[in-house]
Amino acid sequence: MKNTLLARAARLGSALLAATTLSTAALAAFPTKTVTIVVPTAAGGGNDAMARALAQKLGPLLGQTIIIDNRAGANGALASEYVARATPDGHTILFGYIATHAMNPALQKLRYDPIADFEPVGLVGYSPTLMVSTSAVPIKDVRDLLGQLKAKPDLYAYASAGNGTAPHFAAELFQLNAGVRMVGVPYKGSAPAISDTIGGQTQVMFPSLFTALPHVKSGKLKALAVAGSKRSTLMPDVPTLKELGVDGVDVQQWYGLFVPAKTPKPVIDQINKAMNQVLNEKDMIKRIEDHGTDVETSTPEEFGKLVRGELTKWKSVVARAKLTAD
Repeated sequence: MKNTLLARAARLGSALLAATTLSTAALAAFPTKTVTIVVPTAAGGGNDAMARALAQKLGPLLGQTIIIDNRAGANGALASEYVARATPDGHTILFGYIATHAMNPALQKLRYDPIADFEPVGLVGYSPTLMVSTSAVPIKDVRDLLGQLKAKPDLYAYASAGNGTAPHFAAELFQLNAGVRMVGVPYKGSAPAISDTIGGQTQVMFPSLFTALPHVKSGKLKALAVAGSKRSTLMPDVPTLKELGVDGVDVQQWYGLFVPAKTPKPVIDQINKAMNQVLNEKDMIKRIEDHGTDVETSTPEEFGKLVRGELTKWKSVVARAKLTAD
């Protein structure tokens, strides 16, 4: 019996030593080649700009070139599936966001699991969602809009960047909590949705602050409210929906890095440490804030908790509003 226990202890010790050796080797070996950050949106948008800014400074810290691979389509599903199937060694990273890991998976069954197929690396930040209206129709403020919609449901149409996107979910949550109804018009991306809202074909939209800001400044769109828990530092005069009597519409678009499941923990920690160092630099904070996003860093564990909570939240909204992907 004693010999058996000794043999088991020896095997356990060997297994622990092997695991430690493997983790140490993975850390020492990473990165051994060019690192790719896959962006699930087209070049030129806010996600792309933030990913490129991050890559520019992250590369020297990791000691390798980092390239950006834009794989737009299916509301982020194409890029997410690609990264989920990539070799789990840290050399392929997803610049994920609220659509890829919370809203789209809450709305429909995808060819990847946002939790099981990924390891969270770290949070980049949050961007407020702004409620805007076209200057072409007589909407003075949110209370005026509510009054018109309660008197005549479906009077106005809202534009979204597609079903399962933040503008879509924010509009549905607004209607649910305000007790009003608008016609939903999904587009293939934010650009055409914004364009038609400016033109008056649709009258209301819930874009990210980054997307809306230049058009609000030019006077083409009217900022009605922030769909979040607090006012934006970039637009401090714009009230929140909660201040205007519409509670529960808190849609903050968040962004972060993910790697494929089974990526070694030391590699994840190495990337997290490097990205947090970059995101704490003053010039990087300014660059990210210029894209309407407030920088916030995290541990992998904190980011994972956020993602799981967001997925649960939006599954509940989908059930309550009876949303479908069609």
